[in-house]
Amino acid sequence: MNAPTTKNQVVNPSRSRLAVAAGVLWFGGLALLWMLLNPGDRKSWLVGLPFVALATLVALKLHSPFASRVSLQGAVRFIFFFAWQSLCGGWDVARRALHPRLPLNPGLVHYRMRLPEGPERILFLNITSLLPGTLSAGLEGDTLLLHALEVGPSVTEGMQSLETRIADLFAVELTPPGEP
Repeated sequence: MNAPTTKNQVVNPSRSRLAVAAGVLWFGGLALLWMLLNPGDRKSWLVGLPFVALATLVALKLHSPFASRVSLQGAVRFIFFFAWQSLCGGWDVARRALHPRLPLNPGLVHYRMRLPEGPERILFLNITSLLPGTLSAGLEGDTLLLHALEVGPSVTEGMQSLETRIADLFAVELTPPGEP
């Protein structure tokens, strides 16, 4: 049975268990990271334990387990997409570095995002800088300013493909072009 809280809200036990599980996972993962960064140094936990606890609270606040759904199929497709794009990006950088005339046509591109605000858009903004030849340079409303090594239609096509993959990952619909 759901128990009322002081604010006349109802506590959902399954949500509470999910929040506790998310906290345990964050704390465990961050503690493991601390152990890997400070192997065998027990005294480091005097500093590490408070920071791991604080980082867990911040992570839970920023990444609520209730904020969005993630599609397992979308996640698998996104991982393969991202791995392929990373490989292509590495090849592109190596090719440009070794080319005698450094083939570049740099410039800025304005891209209107179609993802909803929230974790989907945050992931998109962060991933754009990891893809071949692009770097997030600014944001105004729904328009992303990108710095591109090769300005052309391929930049917009790449961003559209990334948005589609992220929408698939989070099981959300994209706003049709031209709609606010």
